[in-house]
Amino acid sequence: MNIPGFTAHRVPVADGVSLHVAVGGAGRPVVLLHGFPQTHLMWRQVAAGLASDHTVICPDLRGYGASDKPADPDGLSYAKRTMAADVVALARALGHESFALAGHDRGALVAFRAGLDHPDAVTHLALLDVLPTPDMWEVLHGSSAAVAFHLYLMAQPPGLPEQLIGAAPDLFFGHFLDLWTRDPSAIPADVRAAYLAACRTAVPSIVADYRASAGVDTEHDLADRAAGNVLGMPVTVLQQDWGAVLGYDAAALWRAWAPDLEHRTVDCGHFMAEEAPDEITSALRKLLTR
Repeated sequence: MNIPGFTAHRVPVADGVSLHVAVGGAGRPVVLLHGFPQTHLMWRQVAAGLASDHTVICPDLRGYGASDKPADPDGLSYAKRTMAADVVALARALGHESFALAGHDRGALVAFRAGLDHPDAVTHLALLDVLPTPDMWEVLHGSSAAVAFHLYLMAQPPGLPEQLIGAAPDLFFGHFLDLWTRDPSAIPADVRAAYLAACRTAVPSIVADYRASAGVDTEHDLADRAAGNVLGMPVTVLQQDWGAVLGYDAAALWRAWAPDLEHRTVDCGHFMAEEAPDEITSALRKLLTR
């Protein structure tokens, strides 16, 4: 499946790694990064809305969808620093030295790292329904952390999580598509089937992506925190009201990383680009005027 009206490309971004990407529209470039357990299709409605006056670039992240899924012998292939470099290389290959960037879930973590590592490339940054990795680990505690069991499962050393998830991938990935969606009609049957088919072939790389968040990604983020590094561009964060459940102030956590911040709570499920596409499109357009 592809986003209607968009053209599919395969773009080399690193040694032995090419990304599948859908590109549409014309104008100032906006790159949209998907989350778990999805592909670039999650942006189909938002991308169409932005394409009237922007070049919209929607890749499958490395390890997901139709993009390459390299092995991870050193634990760095799925570091968010590596994945962020992919995004910058992709934009440059398509002729854009700078671009606005939005990410959801895992894609938001890649976007966050891109904003820190490549501030001259990322002009505006939108982050949907996620916390920076160190903050995420710090706020999870007690029985409320059970909602994030998958983070702990996929943080385990190679072997066990891949075997457990690979034994019933549709059940595992489908669990999150069902649990995290307030409006089931937001993910039609054909799109859901496409997500599950993509995940079936990507279990090791998806696990490696999550495992990095318990290791190298946390190390990189803590180093930036210690150095006082922050996001210098305008930042919009859109989240569910997690703080009410887990007992923290999401806006305050984000403001420590993003001085030029607009933080909003969105009244929908986790897959907000699919459940509230008009609201998300409007928020991105507002960000681009800052």
